Amino acid sequence: MAPPPSAIPLFKPSSSPPPSFSSSLLLHNSMLKRIAFSSSLHRFLSHPTKLLPSSTTTQHISPAHFPALSSLIFRRPVYASKLLAMAEQTSNPASQSHKHTNRLAAEHSPYLLQHAHNPVDWYPWGEEAFAEARKRDVPIFVSIGYSTCHWCHVMEVESFEDEGVAKLLNDWFVSIKVDREERPDVDKVYMTYVQALYGGGGWPLSVFLSPDLKPLMGGTYFPPDDKFGRPGFKTILRKVKEAWDSKRDMLVKSGAFAIEQLSEALSASANSNKLPDGLPQHALRLCAEQLSESYDAKFGGFGSAPKFPRPVEVQLMLYYSKKLEEAGKLGEAKEGLEMVFFTLQCMARGGVHDHIGGGFHRYSVDECWHVPHFEKMLYDQGQLANVYLDAFSITKDVFYSYIARDILDYLRRDMIGPEGEIYSAEDADSAESEGATRKKEGAFYVWTSQEVEDILGKDATLFKSHYYIKPSGNCDLSTMSDPHNEFKGKNVLIERKDSSEMASKFAIPVEKYLDILGQSRQKLFEVRCTRPRPHLDDKVIVSWNGLAISAFARASKILKNEPEEIKFNFPVVGSDPKEYIQVADRAASFIRRHLYNEKTHQLQHSFRNGPSKAPGFLDDYAFLISGLLDLYEFGGQTNWLVWATELQDTQDELFLDREGGGYFNTPGEDPNILLRVKEDHDGAEPSGNSVSVINLVRLASMVAGNRSDHHRRDAEHVLAVFETRLKDMAMAVPLMCCAADMLTVPSRKQVVLVGHKHSVEFENMLAAAHASYDINKTVIHIDPTNSEELQFWEGNNSNIALMAKNHFAADKVVALVCQNFTCSAPVNDPGSLVALLSQKSSLSA
Repeated sequence: MAPPPSAIPLFKPSSSPPPSFSSSLLLHNSMLKRIAFSSSLHRFLSHPTKLLPSSTTTQHISPAHFPALSSLIFRRPVYASKLLAMAEQTSNPASQSHKHTNRLAAEHSPYLLQHAHNPVDWYPWGEEAFAEARKRDVPIFVSIGYSTCHWCHVMEVESFEDEGVAKLLNDWFVSIKVDREERPDVDKVYMTYVQALYGGGGWPLSVFLSPDLKPLMGGTYFPPDDKFGRPGFKTILRKVKEAWDSKRDMLVKSGAFAIEQLSEALSASANSNKLPDGLPQHALRLCAEQLSESYDAKFGGFGSAPKFPRPVEVQLMLYYSKKLEEAGKLGEAKEGLEMVFFTLQCMARGGVHDHIGGGFHRYSVDECWHVPHFEKMLYDQGQLANVYLDAFSITKDVFYSYIARDILDYLRRDMIGPEGEIYSAEDADSAESEGATRKKEGAFYVWTSQEVEDILGKDATLFKSHYYIKPSGNCDLSTMSDPHNEFKGKNVLIERKDSSEMASKFAIPVEKYLDILGQSRQKLFEVRCTRPRPHLDDKVIVSWNGLAISAFARASKILKNEPEEIKFNFPVVGSDPKEYIQVADRAASFIRRHLYNEKTHQLQHSFRNGPSKAPGFLDDYAFLISGLLDLYEFGGQTNWLVWATELQDTQDELFLDREGGGYFNTPGEDPNILLRVKEDHDGAEPSGNSVSVINLVRLASMVAGNRSDHHRRDAEHVLAVFETRLKDMAMAVPLMCCAADMLTVPSRKQVVLVGHKHSVEFENMLAAAHASYDINKTVIHIDPTNSEELQFWEGNNSNIALMAKNHFAADKVVALVCQNFTCSAPVNDPGSLVALLSQKSSLSA
């Protein structure tokens, strides 16, 4: 999509965290000033174009501190119409005829393969490149992006395909390409550096390094040539070369000092082993208040344009509203829920939602969720499906269950590989027609009014009215600052709220009206399938699969509470919910087969034509453990719970700072990764530390004795590291606020189901156990006739094993609800279990 309004002198990255929340940096302003002023190069060379503004919690040096630097910010927009077609690389790019081929042709990453035929002599990240830089005694240029990144495509076409730019890079630098999704550890180091000095970051990330990998300067997107008195990429390259030749010692010392200071700040240790009393409740309340202050009552969402769906915010508001309800503050609880429900409705009806194919785009460039950036990311789909499932659990309104199904059915249709693996992303850009010489953002998704009329015939008027389709197009060009009229005459679908009112207008029953809309969407879908598809990044990332596994598993039981007479219209398939848990099971099985070492118990980060070279990172372990716990709790086999406990042990061994508390984001074994960060920011994805605390709380409620106490102590120590963040800027860590409060709950509710599995009765009782929204609840199911299951529980929680033996009945499923060391009388029908779980009073009486 187009860059942001001209009032913001920055280029918009094609995908990024919400602009008010960059990764949190526990840095002092004085320290950053010392870093920034330690090199005069930053005064006239640094070029922080297309940066994301930092979080208000981040203290940083902005371009305003450097008058000469501020004048370098390049404001002229670059439009998609100037973007030539990106060659779709295959796994065997050598089979095609190309003028240039570099080392990236041997890589598996789709992003690296997209650059395999640039005239730039690219290296992948690794010792070969580092050794070459040392041998030639030249600086390293690192370009970091990902295959579905629009502005990464722009910089490739403008600069990396340019023979003149390539000659400068090849003569003066060793150039390295990094897929930030394949190597998030590398991206984290240099993104943190750029954010710390310039107040924001984005992709493509462009950083210059010394041969020993210390940063010299950096930015994001650089236009190729000087314009409007500001330097282009070629000028930047010349100035870096001059500075390297004349001021090398100062540059190297500056980079080393920056890394030293960042390392100290980002690996903070806890002052105690737990948070002060009352802080979790304070942080939860503060976060809800801060989010409420940023709430957009007109269009939904928290904050202003561009608007990102940030599911962790919704999770916080739902959790806090539940706490208020339990405390009897029904009015306040209702206010929070109304914000969430209105936000979810606006997102679902807006253009950020793909009404034809299902799923959600990355973000909206405007405040009303109207015109999206069309990229689709797996991590968004998994999280959004979960919050729509939560909304359905609370309201029982099938509007929300429909949207959850819409997302999951999109993934099932378009994003799942032959062995059940779930792919990463779909690009925003595609060709408008077969054989077109260039790609445009959104070309696959937008429609002209005439196209809709030709496809739908007599139903076109109804459909166009429902989705605000206009002959002149419905994309507000003034919002997009698009003088080239890229979207002139084009429409994105934006749904009207009241179908009943519209059906009355067309004098037909509501059911008939909805049928027409569904049939029309299917016709448009079939035509859309004939268009050139956006690039699919078929890389399999463990952490993102973990988020999707959670959503599919939860949907399998939560959606069994939909009314039996519910009718679905395209793009929802309307399949039996139990099929969703099969998707989760297959995805988890793929990871275990291909990305897990049974001997070392360690994960690899990603897979494409084989496992990547990168090890598993904290997010991979934390998100997968969370998904496996959901897979078990919502009906999966006990082997998934066993694996989750094994992975938690490995995570603690690799990432936990046992002395200082908290989890590092990397194992710390690679000397070429200069920073080990304890990440706390809950942004587009939750932080590994937040998810880990919740995992530990959940595991502590399943196992007993010393193991349970050990998990709780670790969770308390993790949270203590982030005391200042929770106290002062809770809005940056919404999921961590929930995690902190969950840890203080005196006794987590346990629902224990005993009986034979794989029966209708078991499925119905499990659906009843998950019918209501309650994040402070653990569901355990056990068949005492299964020796492996019984052995696991006898070894990890003998009370559960004994309970199962004492209450087993061959012809029924028995449920017990336990809390505060007291269990309810057993029940054996779903209705009684739902009623028991809906009681507000504690079972301790």
